[in-house]
Amino acid sequence: MNTYQFQNQPRILRRPEVLKITGWSKSTLYNRIDSHHFITPIPLGQRSVGFVSTEVYAIVNAMIKCYSPQQIKELVQELTNQRNNSV
Repeated sequence: MNTYQFQNQPRILRRPEVLKITGWSKSTLYNRIDSHHFITPIPLGQRSVGFVSTEVYAIVNAMIKCYSPQQIKELVQELTNQRNNSV
């Protein structure tokens, strides 16, 4: 696998990295998750979670494109459905 292919593969991001990417505080991140304006993390173990990089970047790109809050919510739902159907 070359470097380009590796970079396009999903990876797990821990919360500090997601906060750095978005520029949000921890409480803003969890408020957005609760309001379905950001994707929920996946369990990594008994006491740890992570975020799928491709899902995080899909939402960030939608925000850059000025999607409305409703459109963001629909995107989060679509990403959640894709995640659930891929298992």
